[in-house]
Amino acid sequence: MIDNVIKLNKRDTLKLDIQTEDGKDTGEYLEFDLTNIELPLIYQELIEKDRKNKEYLKNSLMIIDRREDVKGKKLLSKNEEDKLRAIRSFFNKEIEIYNMFLGERGVQKLLNGRPLTWYTLDELDKIIEEQIVPHLDLKMENIQNKIKEKYQQALDKSKEVLK
Repeated sequence: MIDNVIKLNKRDTLKLDIQTEDGKDTGEYLEFDLTNIELPLIYQELIEKDRKNKEYLKNSLMIIDRREDVKGKKLLSKNEEDKLRAIRSFFNKEIEIYNMFLGERGVQKLLNGRPLTWYTLDELDKIIEEQIVPHLDLKMENIQNKIKEKYQQALDKSKEVLK
């Protein structure tokens, strides 16, 4: 019996292998479907949610700083404990926000076992801006040009009919 199979190709897929600092392959990769018209919107959402999360942390820390501090149950004071909780919550939210764009476990793949810090957030931003966004911008420009070309031909034909 002959099986009928539909084979899907992965044309216009950006695959980025992940390596350690010394160039060893981690076996992990990030993959982006550049034909996904939602991808620029997801990237835009990442930027907006990241900005809001940073603003929320800033406000939370200001509120904690304005409170009267009391001795905590252990080594840290109550305010210090609350600040650490706020920062931990911030980092967990950042992982969620970045994974929305990078894909499932994208942040964890890029961290390769390291903890998330302010410095690694800067690294993630640099990776996205330098290695992913240029491909995304180029693909969107190509799509826009194809749309313009297609509808320009249709517009030219309708002008001919009207003459």
